[in-house]
Amino acid sequence: MSFSMTGYGQSAFHFGGYKVQLEIKSVNHRYCEVMMRLPREWTYYEDGLRKIVQSRLKRGRIDVYVMKEKEEDQALPAVLNEQTVRAYLQAAEQLETQYGMQGKPSIVDMLGLPDVMVHSDGTSSIPEEQKDEWERVLQEGLREALSGLEQMRAREGLHLASDLERRITRLESLHTEMLDLAPTVVSDYRNKLRQRLTEMQEEGSFPFDEHKLGMEIAMFADRSNIEEELTRLQSHFGQSRELLKSDEPVGRKLDFLIQEMNREVNTIGSKANHLALVNRVVEMKAELEKIREQAANIE
Repeated sequence: MSFSMTGYGQSAFHFGGYKVQLEIKSVNHRYCEVMMRLPREWTYYEDGLRKIVQSRLKRGRIDVYVMKEKEEDQALPAVLNEQTVRAYLQAAEQLETQYGMQGKPSIVDMLGLPDVMVHSDGTSSIPEEQKDEWERVLQEGLREALSGLEQMRAREGLHLASDLERRITRLESLHTEMLDLAPTVVSDYRNKLRQRLTEMQEEGSFPFDEHKLGMEIAMFADRSNIEEELTRLQSHFGQSRELLKSDEPVGRKLDFLIQEMNREVNTIGSKANHLALVNRVVEMKAELEKIREQAANIE
């Protein structure tokens, strides 16, 4: 089963006088990149939460948002943190005297700075005796949000796999047509060359040599032989189908197979001195480009 790298999940819980919401989003990325956004006093838990995400998701850009809100019956009035305000003002004066920067922070500017307003009890960090309990509930909330994200990635992955299998079927159909056309390339070339040589001989401008004609046709047959490329393409189609059924992350392997298929098709295009074959090559390259775009979404 293939999984998409695009998904969304969320969870919410009440604990310790707070309502906590977790959101997790993921989009395409070559590797697994996890970005955590937590309240400053909860950075203690960041490493443990990150490891949980990395243990369940192997590829994608994953953004995790953890937000807290004091419940109404627990809310405390906010007061000015005078020590922090003085520190900000001193920093502003230092910027002006040492670096020549102009301007004073306004009231609106100051109120928007971190930790200028605090709860009236003066606390902003989690009590030591509650740290383990908070870690447990945060990890449970994250696992719940991850489950929602994984379900969405699984549903999207089914659609992607279905579309890719349909396109692989189209490639196999074109491949069958190429197999049927390949033997006619040499015979068509031989007939056209013989006709042209006969016309030139009748005009008296070119002596006909059956031996040289045979040598020319033999060299053309060797140059235009595409059996190996067609055989490798057939193998790549089968491998791609097997990957789409796998429960493991297959995006990188699939990307490699697409590159290999493109290489084989390009070789066929360079060898095939035949209009019908060249038309199939163009169709196959267009289909491979669509496959490449879709495969970029697979984990």
